[in-house]
Amino acid sequence: MEKEYSEKVYYCTLNRLFGFRPDITRGIIDCLGSAGELFKMKLDSFWGQRGVFAQIAPMLNEKELQASEEELLMLGDRGIDFITIADKAYPELLRDCPDAPAGLYFKSCSPAEEVFNRRRPIAVVGTRDISQYGREWCQRIVMTMAESEGKPLIVSGFALGVDITAHLTALDTGLPTVAVLPTGITDVYPPQNRKYVDRLTNTPGCAFITDYPCGTVPKAINFLRRNRIIAGICSGTILIESKAKGGGMMTARLATSYNRDLMVLPGRADDIRSEGCNQLLKEKLAEPIVDGKGLLETLGLRPGIKRTRPGLMDEIETLFRCELTDIGLSEIKAVAKMIQKYRGISADELSAATGLNYSKIRTYTGLLECAGIISIDLLQRCSLMVRTV
Repeated sequence: MEKEYSEKVYYCTLNRLFGFRPDITRGIIDCLGSAGELFKMKLDSFWGQRGVFAQIAPMLNEKELQASEEELLMLGDRGIDFITIADKAYPELLRDCPDAPAGLYFKSCSPAEEVFNRRRPIAVVGTRDISQYGREWCQRIVMTMAESEGKPLIVSGFALGVDITAHLTALDTGLPTVAVLPTGITDVYPPQNRKYVDRLTNTPGCAFITDYPCGTVPKAINFLRRNRIIAGICSGTILIESKAKGGGMMTARLATSYNRDLMVLPGRADDIRSEGCNQLLKEKLAEPIVDGKGLLETLGLRPGIKRTRPGLMDEIETLFRCELTDIGLSEIKAVAKMIQKYRGISADELSAATGLNYSKIRTYTGLLECAGIISIDLLQRCSLMVRTV
């Protein structure tokens, strides 16, 4: 080569060229010790002895190195780093995987060494079509981990549904979280989640990562490559809800192939969103999540001191004692109790169960929703919000 480049440029070039064939990069590094050694030697003396590798020799040229250098300079101006597999800050568990990427694009307000390798990383993944049951349990699971002594790093894919629920609950409860993108580091997918980018990148210990070069669009094939990073980074994976086929199931099966812990949230036998979870339980590949203590034990986390907050009825009393009469307080508590007992209960069902007219039900559910005690979906079904301290 005419010019000598930094080691990051050499690794970035291998990643850009052979991202879908990490075995090629692994073979080169195992053979030569580093990416730089490949580009510094006379190619004829290497490729002539390596058979199949000779087919890709023409791709390793000055033009590709210049493109990598320009990309890294542009990203550096935007505060984005590229962590090579040879860097100490590279996720240790991911490095052990046979298909680990040559490097990761990294966007955070914290140094990479403070994000990775200091906490136990746990993946929380699942369907985009999350149910209220799945959302509620996803929040409970992350909150349980937030109360543990070891406080893990929550890793997910920044998708709609389970992923973004896990990320936001982690942020709300003080846990760091890492989002693994199926696109280039300067893009956001899905665009609906763009509003959360600044919050995540400005929170210490949190990060966006990807192994895709800038400009990569979210094609279907890109998600499997992304999912291997989620599973590879983490010592354990939690699948909240998933159909029989989908990204969550891919991540779960990848986790088992890496000999990592896998836990799933059991669901109803006839619920399509729980087909994948129930299938993994049937195959005895995963442990069921039935309580917080068992969850922490399986993941190797120790329970911490559990924080407490007022009971539901006491909280309602405090919030509305000055706003409602004694009768009103009694009625709104009755509504809250029914919602607590029957997840997804409708306004009509609440009216029948409590004996209150529809107008009062709408008033009380509106007050409870504004207070953050319940959520009401588009079909006007009411569910109790999972509450943090």
